[in-house]
Amino acid sequence: MQLDDNNNKLPRKPDSGPSRGSRISLIIFTGLIAASFALFFMDSGQGAKSNIPYSVFLAHLEEGNVEAVRIVDQSVINGTLKGKSGETQEFTTLIPYSDQNLLDRLRESGVRIEGIESGMSPLRVLLELFPWFFGFFILWMVLRQMQGNNKAFSFGKSKAKRYQESSKKLTFADVAGQVEAKYELSEVVDYLKNPQKFIKMGARIPKGVLLVGMPGTGKTLLAKAVAGEADVPFFHMSGSDFVEMFVGVGASRVRDLFEQGRKSAPCIIFIDELDAVGRTRGAGYGGGHDEREQTLNQMLVEMDGFDTKDGVIILAATNRPDVLDPAILRPGRFDRQVVVAMPDIKEREDILKIHMVKVPVSETVDAKRLGRATPGMSGADLANMVNEATLFAIRKGRATVEMSDFEDARDKIIMGIARSSLVISEEEKQATAYHEAGHALLHYYLPKADPLHKVTIVPRGRALGLAMSLPAQDAYSRVRSWIRARIVIAYGGWAAESIIYGETTTGTTQDIKQATDLAHKMACEWGMAPELGPIAYGQEETPIFLGKEIARHKDYSEETAKRIDRAVADILDEAKNAAFDILTMHRDQLVRLAEELMQKETLLDDDIKTMFGFTGEEHART
Repeated sequence: MQLDDNNNKLPRKPDSGPSRGSRISLIIFTGLIAASFALFFMDSGQGAKSNIPYSVFLAHLEEGNVEAVRIVDQSVINGTLKGKSGETQEFTTLIPYSDQNLLDRLRESGVRIEGIESGMSPLRVLLELFPWFFGFFILWMVLRQMQGNNKAFSFGKSKAKRYQESSKKLTFADVAGQVEAKYELSEVVDYLKNPQKFIKMGARIPKGVLLVGMPGTGKTLLAKAVAGEADVPFFHMSGSDFVEMFVGVGASRVRDLFEQGRKSAPCIIFIDELDAVGRTRGAGYGGGHDEREQTLNQMLVEMDGFDTKDGVIILAATNRPDVLDPAILRPGRFDRQVVVAMPDIKEREDILKIHMVKVPVSETVDAKRLGRATPGMSGADLANMVNEATLFAIRKGRATVEMSDFEDARDKIIMGIARSSLVISEEEKQATAYHEAGHALLHYYLPKADPLHKVTIVPRGRALGLAMSLPAQDAYSRVRSWIRARIVIAYGGWAAESIIYGETTTGTTQDIKQATDLAHKMACEWGMAPELGPIAYGQEETPIFLGKEIARHKDYSEETAKRIDRAVADILDEAKNAAFDILTMHRDQLVRLAEELMQKETLLDDDIKTMFGFTGEEHART
């Protein structure tokens, strides 16, 4: 901003238009076009000649008016006609056909004959060379423009995006929950605001902070909130942006990124998905990726030589800290790890409230109930749920978002979209009703089971129905009785079909897989099989570059394998028999619940309690 002598703000100067180089290039190009027209008119204006038909030429030849001719390429005749008073006139004519007698007739008439080959006219030369000149001119202009913008061959330049001029800066108030993560990061903010306080005490602030958490938990949001709290520039770059097909580009971009950070200090450099470039060197199938390892080596060098007095903090995020190279996690580099955990029930409620402020929500919407009804959802999932609920309200033509819209949005995210157009026969619909009624009814006769939330026979995704339970509170570990109840409930559909029809359907596939998986973990991982004891059998083999379990290492004998099989079978048989016995004892309730599902398709926990007179925690259990 410029000021005059009285400290008044001067008006901004208008844009001066094209640069001097651009004006010169435009003048040269205009000159080429003008020269082309000049040559054209010079070539076409040489001597005033009259074009006459070939028949008129022959008539003049018969009358003896032709004085001389010049035959060009045996196709054009340029000549001179003499008049009665001695004046002459230039003419030209085209020979339309091969006239074998023309030369004889010209000699008989005493006409002076000349023959020449047509030369290349300046216009023709210009027209043939003009595309080349024009192409070179355009290429020259492009190269000059790229050079002027410093973008020519800029593969090694960092692709980091800078966020500083945003009118709305994110702060910790915009991030719900994550109290521990905010506390750890507040030290970084304090250092960026007042570094002298730390330097005076001889304290060393961490050079790098690694945010570790599942996808959607808010790692990037926290990094932006740190920049907003400290009010410093924020450079954002993904780990995959470093590596390209050209060797050395990744290392060059690392150098350029850190150079930008030094110039803009104090600032924050945020590298998202660090595992894309920071994986352990020399690992993986077929050897390591040389270009990726060069990039990682350059990053290690830059961070090791980074002076904390520059006021630059490196933040990075990953959901795979186990695959990172140990060198990048040592003190002096990413020496502080901040866990960004999945939100608990209270944090989910707070996250929902933050997103609900942006949409017109009805007063009947209970954020606390929704927080309880969304276990396992990340912050991104909850934001998506609020958006989906708003879309449901718009489709229904409502001005506010109701509780039912949030229920539909949650079911869509968890179970998939409702397939209302799916044509199901009455017999298959009834079998689905008995199957889901078997799952639902067991929730009320198993003391350690989670409370039932709803049961439905509306097809969603690949499922024809669903019985959904919700925990009363978040749990981070489970007891054996709760896992056993989950297995019994999984066999509820199988048991109900067996009781009513005497046979089962293929709809029990996923239930049996879920029950078998839980039983196997009880026996091999959790030490919950009495005949095996608290011993872990079979270690997972997780390839570092795949990140998924593809094999299980067998570290036990064949005799132990048989004991494991027997233990798993015993757990499953006991659960299956328990489900069968409970539903047989309450067959009348099973039939009534299935008939009610056939009529209403969806029943909530309160509906079932009212139907059977259950009083909550105090109702009879088996």
